[in-house]
Amino acid sequence: MEQKDVTEQEQETVDEVEVKQEESTETTEEVIEEVEVGTNNQDEITKLQQEKDELYERLLRLQAEFDNFKKRSVKEREAERKYKAMDLASELLPAIDNFERALQVEETEANKGLLEGISMVYRQLLDGLKSQGVEVIEAVGKEFDPNVHQAVMQVEDENAESNVVVEELQKGYMIKDRVIRPAMVKVNK
Repeated sequence: MEQKDVTEQEQETVDEVEVKQEESTETTEEVIEEVEVGTNNQDEITKLQQEKDELYERLLRLQAEFDNFKKRSVKEREAERKYKAMDLASELLPAIDNFERALQVEETEANKGLLEGISMVYRQLLDGLKSQGVEVIEAVGKEFDPNVHQAVMQVEDENAESNVVVEELQKGYMIKDRVIRPAMVKVNK
């Protein structure tokens, strides 16, 4: 019986060794899997980090573009407000020119009241345009400036300096710092 007990003990020992070997093999496989998973996780982490960096840079670019858009919109609105009367003034200038021509008529007893009425309307138009920033360009006696004057004739006048406006044929107007219509002038040679 003792031999049987010994063989049973040996068998149990062999079984225990086999179980330990199996556990050891399973543990080794788990460690190998963990290393492989760790490597795969590291690759995924690196990939996700790159993706996050790309998205962050894209977000920064979009924010910068939006800020530029806001600034550009503000500038456009300011320019629009600044020059809002420009189109209206351009439309009214021919009427103002006609009022000026009407006021050049010689005053008589018959047309005195009519000329006073035309003069009042003319002044009101000019005051309204002036309140919107529209101003008459000074020309006569000033040096010729191609930015605000349009030379249509040259004359020789010994009493005036060279390149100076001697006569204004049509008034010019500007709004703030923009020319609506340049003054038509005669310039001394």
